[in-house]
Amino acid sequence: MSFDRRLPWLARRHTPEEDRGYWSGYLFATCAIWGAERDGVLLGIVAFRKDWVDQLYILPNAQGEGIGTRLVDIAKTAYPQLFLWTFQRNTAARRFYKTRGFLAVEQTDGRDNEEKEPDVLYRWVRED
Repeated sequence: MSFDRRLPWLARRHTPEEDRGYWSGYLFATCAIWGAERDGVLLGIVAFRKDWVDQLYILPNAQGEGIGTRLVDIAKTAYPQLFLWTFQRNTAARRFYKTRGFLAVEQTDGRDNEEKEPDVLYRWVRED
């Protein structure tokens, strides 16, 4: 839902079954996964592993409440540097990461990603 609302040109790229397979076959096997909930409702998640944030999703109606910041901060405490990809057209995500200390280190034309969508690689490094 969050993905579809932020990136409508990529909505429904995968079936729910494909998404579940990705989560169960890859993310749960390779990442630490943290969530934020209120009143029994999951509002957001972060999935991360050494040096990488693989997923960060916040429900649209919960965005702007600091949930994403708290979840990214959990990943930042685990590793001294983090990389992540986001799409160039996802200006809200780009602004979010930039204001939390991530710097763009590479831009691509999307040729090598599944969506064929131009993207940006971000890097954050802990300052000790």
